[in-house]
Amino acid sequence: MNDKLNFDEIAKNIKSWAKDFGFNDVGISDVKLAKNKLSYKKWISSGYHGHMGYLDRHQEQKFDPSKLLPNTQSVISVRLDYLPLEAKALEALKNKNIAYISRYALGRDYHKVIRAKLKKLVAQIESNLDKEFHFRLFTDSAPVLEVDIAEKAGLGWRGKHTLLLNKDHGSWFFLGEIYTDLPLPSDTSTSKHCGSCTACIDICPTSAIIAPYKLDARKCISYLTIEHRESIPIEYRKAIGNRIYGCDDCQFVCPWNKYAKITSENDFLVRHDLDKLSLVESFKLSRKDFDKLFQGSAIYRIGYDQWLRNIAVGLGNAPKSGEIIKVLKSRLDSASSMLKEHILWAIEQHK
Repeated sequence: MNDKLNFDEIAKNIKSWAKDFGFNDVGISDVKLAKNKLSYKKWISSGYHGHMGYLDRHQEQKFDPSKLLPNTQSVISVRLDYLPLEAKALEALKNKNIAYISRYALGRDYHKVIRAKLKKLVAQIESNLDKEFHFRLFTDSAPVLEVDIAEKAGLGWRGKHTLLLNKDHGSWFFLGEIYTDLPLPSDTSTSKHCGSCTACIDICPTSAIIAPYKLDARKCISYLTIEHRESIPIEYRKAIGNRIYGCDDCQFVCPWNKYAKITSENDFLVRHDLDKLSLVESFKLSRKDFDKLFQGSAIYRIGYDQWLRNIAVGLGNAPKSGEIIKVLKSRLDSASSMLKEHILWAIEQHK
């Protein structure tokens, strides 16, 4: 390493540049991540990860950053607020004829937005160094312990719902990381401030938060509507309500979210009126229209058939209606076996 480099100054500049590129906060973590390794292994062995097999396969990469970037010395952790001003969240959730989409997915795909900003930040860092260092950036697309790293970087603490919480910003934000072999000074982690509050645990529609800081993903509506590719277990369908992509209930009730900030990122503003899509019209979408509507959206990756599956559940939970029965029946002949099962279930709810 070049002893002439002032790594304290470099770290200070990185934080300034990160905010110039639109990040709301930035911190730096070391790479000692073994603290929760045993509890993570127990979580996996209990099957709480559901069908997300990659969480099991990539355990060693999660806890050893050098397996993703050789000689990783530091991790730059960034936070980006995403809560859009115009999204009438609670109104949409209460209106059972509306397709409720998790607030993070109403705008442009966050993977693209954060990655583009991280690339700019890396380019800025490299242009100001007189020696070659290595970087690798991540946006929720690799085996990275995002919350653990952000916690160590001083960006907040893991809440009882397992999301990162910040005293001044709540939890309506994304995280991103840059692994580097730059030996940057680490920031100080913050203490936890959930206290005796159990609001997130109490509100969960499917009781997926089985204990403070422990989530059974197999019950989680976000998992069931996004990650789960198969039939949604019948015991959770009524609880899903009109939540057809993700769930925000635990964030709605968290006291710290009264301090959450509205995003200033235009890419996270609501697109195509996704905050007020009707369930009926959503179910009528053709595959071509689905592709067009969700191009550049995080929703696109679940695919057309899974979208219809989720909408069918939402329609089954909507107020009884002859129109809904008619719309559901219109897809029976062309539906896959999985989709047909959910359509028939939904029709049964209207009898």
